[in-house]
Amino acid sequence: MSRADREQQMLDVAEEVFAERGYGAVSMEEIAELVGLSKPMLYEYFGSKEGLLLGVIRRARGELREVTERAVEAGGTPEEMLRRGYVAYFRFGEAHHRAWLVLLQEQMLLRSAAEEIEGIRRQQSEMMVGLLAAHLPDRPRRALEAYAESIIGACERMALWRARNPEVTPEEAADHLMDLTWTGLATLNSPLDAGRP
Repeated sequence: MSRADREQQMLDVAEEVFAERGYGAVSMEEIAELVGLSKPMLYEYFGSKEGLLLGVIRRARGELREVTERAVEAGGTPEEMLRRGYVAYFRFGEAHHRAWLVLLQEQMLLRSAAEEIEGIRRQQSEMMVGLLAAHLPDRPRRALEAYAESIIGACERMALWRARNPEVTPEEAADHLMDLTWTGLATLNSPLDAGRP
């Protein structure tokens, strides 16, 4: 197995056990045993348990960016782009179900992990600002940032709500968010909004 493949295997196992039992309850020895490696080999790749957790988060961040950007780019209208982005976000959460819930819910004791999770939020927010700027070119950046942060928060809460209601599909969750967010965003380009700063 190549080094890159071995690293992905370690991250897969770590993601699963962190999600299943929580970061604090899992030892590097247990993860190494599940992967079928020695503990020193795991340390050679990631340096520490914290390094392994950061690896899991960074991988999720990269994958989420890739799938949401690809989905948004495939849309034709701003409305379609936003909906596609929502669906991609919820499908990603579904594919990484348990780990994603840990990232959204668990109070991280590690500052570096919390910073990485916040990095995921900033990444998605920046992408959202770009999407909104194309639809609302006359809005100041500060307003676009406020809208984007609100949408990111709504997406996270919707993901948690879906966890309690597993019958809700990514498409249905996207529809609910579109009902709420697109309706408001669409009015920002309406004649009724003309005098608003």
